Amino acid sequence: MLERFADLTTPLIADACVRLGLPPRAAPPGIRPVTPGSRLAGRVLPARHYGSVDVFLEAFGQAAPGDVLVVDNGGRTDEACVGDLAVLEAAASGVAGLVVWGLHRDTAELAEIGVPVFSYGSYPPGPVRVDEREREALVSARVGVHEVTRDDLVFGDDDGVLFVAADTAGEVLATAAGIREVERAQAVRIRAGDTLRRQTAFDDYLARRAADPAYTFRRHLRRIGGAIEE
Repeated sequence: MLERFADLTTPLIADACVRLGLPPRAAPPGIRPVTPGSRLAGRVLPARHYGSVDVFLEAFGQAAPGDVLVVDNGGRTDEACVGDLAVLEAAASGVAGLVVWGLHRDTAELAEIGVPVFSYGSYPPGPVRVDEREREALVSARVGVHEVTRDDLVFGDDDGVLFVAADTAGEVLATAAGIREVERAQAVRIRAGDTLRRQTAFDDYLARRAADPAYTFRRHLRRIGGAIEE
């Protein structure tokens, strides 16, 4: 999955979802890679955190190579729930990366380990609580407003994290690749002096919008085969 994602970005995948009529499911703004430039792609391995690392160890026992541990810590900012030992164990289990709806710690060690970790940021104190565990602890995880399961894939890069249903991923990735090719060609032309306004027949768009206020730029781009917005 990471190989298929290699020439794509999360913005391209988000645009592909829009084009296919699939609402983009993005992690909340602010969830970023601990090490800039990190990328991840794989099947979701969900785990809800209750204050103890045991739920991660249990999840790793169910992991398949390339899975991505998605940690639901409720977006808490009063504790770090993932550190170096959990990430080392993830690597030993074949897990390709971690997405944390919350905070991490041991930043220097995580950078050295090299497994991609995405979170809101770092915070020194770990948990001092142990809450009652739910039956769905390893069945689903929430990240912001989105609930994800083993039926979902996750993609992450410097722009953030997106979740895509596994049964739509092939079409989404193919569509994203098509959008990428259009946008690359447009970028080459801009650098050569062919402005984006000329490429998108912007004057024609303005004239059509004047005659029909309901004529949107997105509709115009679709009519002429542009990309930009999706």
